[in-house]
Amino acid sequence: MSGLVLNGWQRIQRVAGNSLPSFGTQVQFKPSEKVVLNSSTFIGTDKPDTLRQMRYFHNFYGIFQLNERWEATLGFDFGWEQTRPESSGYHTWYTPVVILRYAANDKSAVAIRAEYYRDKNGVIIATGTPKGFGVLGLSLNFDYAVLPNAMWRLEGRFLNSSDDPIFQRDGKAVKTNAFVTTSIAVSF
Repeated sequence: MSGLVLNGWQRIQRVAGNSLPSFGTQVQFKPSEKVVLNSSTFIGTDKPDTLRQMRYFHNFYGIFQLNERWEATLGFDFGWEQTRPESSGYHTWYTPVVILRYAANDKSAVAIRAEYYRDKNGVIIATGTPKGFGVLGLSLNFDYAVLPNAMWRLEGRFLNSSDDPIFQRDGKAVKTNAFVTTSIAVSF
């Protein structure tokens, strides 16, 4: 279990004019060596006191080791924020996610991920379009442990907007986007 006092939503430094700290929790439960259940929350604001809109967020996921090589992750995020200061109305956003991972050996793994992110009112991702952000994402990645504390990833992603054309291609708004990225992550 963890209890957190935070500067706001993903902030290192508190927003100027915000006197209210934000709070978070994390509870992990491991009923067996093959199952991890996680519940995390955020309660707070990311705006100055004069514009304060309370934000609430919950992240839940489970990691299930199916056998020596296969692992599945199922998750769901749900957030809501006041529509305006001191309002009883809320804008919401949510994300279901499924990840299936295959470890070929101790150094390499492949994973496929499917998720849907819905933020109609642009709380987290503003598009300026009538129906907001509703995107299905599919990705395939290859991970390779170059060192015990360093992982290289090559990932291909495909995104499809269910409502409005929100991506740009050749100066035109389109509904799909595809790309390949690579990264190296180092842990200490």
